Amino acid sequence: MNAASHIKRLDQRPLKESILRKNKTRIFGFDSDEIIRKFFFGNAAVAVVVLGLITFSLFREGLGFFPQHWQSMVVYRQAGLEYVDYVRDQHTAHGMLLRNLQRIRQEKTADLKARGVDPARIATRMAPLSSLLRDFDEAVIPLDALLRDMTTTAAGIKERWTNRQNEALAYKNNPAGEKAPGEEINLLAEVAQVRAFQSRYEEVNQAFSIRLREISAVLPITNDADTDAKLRKFQSGVNRYVQSFPDTESRMRKWNPAREVGTFEALTAFILGPKWVTQSFWQDWYGFLPLFVGSLSISFTALLVAVPFGVGAAIYINQLAGPTEARLIKPYIEFISAIPSVVLGFFGIAVLGETIRWLTQGAPLTESVLATWPSWTHGLLGIFHSVLAPLVKWVPFFPISERLNIMTAGLLLALMAVPTIFTLSEDALNNVPRAFKEASYALGANRLQTIVRIIVPAALSGIISAVLLGFGRVIGETMVVLMCAGNRIQIPDFTQGLGALFLPVHTMTGIIAQEVPEVPKGVLQYRALFMLAIMLFLISLAINYVAQLIVKRYRISVG
Repeated sequence: MNAASHIKRLDQRPLKESILRKNKTRIFGFDSDEIIRKFFFGNAAVAVVVLGLITFSLFREGLGFFPQHWQSMVVYRQAGLEYVDYVRDQHTAHGMLLRNLQRIRQEKTADLKARGVDPARIATRMAPLSSLLRDFDEAVIPLDALLRDMTTTAAGIKERWTNRQNEALAYKNNPAGEKAPGEEINLLAEVAQVRAFQSRYEEVNQAFSIRLREISAVLPITNDADTDAKLRKFQSGVNRYVQSFPDTESRMRKWNPAREVGTFEALTAFILGPKWVTQSFWQDWYGFLPLFVGSLSISFTALLVAVPFGVGAAIYINQLAGPTEARLIKPYIEFISAIPSVVLGFFGIAVLGETIRWLTQGAPLTESVLATWPSWTHGLLGIFHSVLAPLVKWVPFFPISERLNIMTAGLLLALMAVPTIFTLSEDALNNVPRAFKEASYALGANRLQTIVRIIVPAALSGIISAVLLGFGRVIGETMVVLMCAGNRIQIPDFTQGLGALFLPVHTMTGIIAQEVPEVPKGVLQYRALFMLAIMLFLISLAINYVAQLIVKRYRISVG
């Protein structure tokens, strides 16, 4: 048989028969198709099993949080800690007014120093303000002593109850059936010791309010319009503070330690609680809200920066850039995702946060600041310091005092989100049918019109999906936020406007990474961290679901 006839026979062989011939080899009774199918099925099954185990362990540990949290709140109420906290809140409000007065004094002193007034004259001029500060500080001493006595009493009741519970737990599995020695602690009977402070509190409160009115009635005259205005504002604050005393007394008289703590109250205390306080001698609080707001603030700041860069770069590379530009820019953007997050966090601490704070302060160039930047940038920094810094002094929240804040963490997370948004957006642009572009050109539209009115709208569902997945990427990031967000568990003061972006916050991922290694298994704090993980899991699940929904809803079908 010659070669020509052999080629003819191959060409005449049916295609199906030719393909099936390759599947004749069998291993352990399976042909190649079956082996490949089982391999991929095995991978998918392992992924499902692992995801199921993770979900099961999360919910098993996390759902145990609420019974323990409810019990903690019951003890908090029945031991009288809630009653004492009414007085503590009043004491805390006095502390805030005192700090406000101290700030007024410090600002006035700094102003006099800046004008070149000698220290002796500064002390003379500041004497009335110092006297006001001292009187206001000393006025709270009786309330401070009362609060200390109430705290000792309530904390003692809680400690004895806790020790009794631990003893009972130790005897729970006693094979001899013995019970823990000693009497049970009746919290509702013990709490009478705390309520006995009511009459003393009302006496102290009456004298306290009279003293505060006397102190705030006569304000020192500083002959400075700004300082005098601040003092009048302080006076108004003191008056409102004193007017709140009868309400506090009324709440204490109506307080009922036997009032039931509902499960809904325990749930809202977690979801809407403004405090996250752990390992406290007094009372632990597990409020989800400040951590959620912190995560959300940083994520939105990151998206605000990352979306224009990521989407814009994708449109440019996909529609406008030449082949050489695309070969250079695209790998560079994708390489950013390979930078370890700890490296970015270190950059944020050592360079970015410090430089932003320095720029807003308009301080002279120092060796420590210059050392963080390449030599070729020193000229630009000098220009900013001499030209731009004086122009931005009017910004209300300048100078920035915290180098680790929402903006520092958000800028670094934006850097991490850009590759995700860029890659997915470019995929969405690639999926736009070529016929759309050709039809647009056929109607006489130019390239820019085609991009803006045809290509981008057609790929919009994919771009939105890319943004949502980028959001999921940044809200789950841990290392950068742990290093650069400042880790202050507090809801930012949004009344400061854009200044709130330069305040420190803590995040859900950051608190989990920070506290999990130090917490014994099974305690309330341990389960609270698992509840945070569940909330984060549900948020990520919702983001991915919405992204998939958008893709399905607005997917372009051709033909």
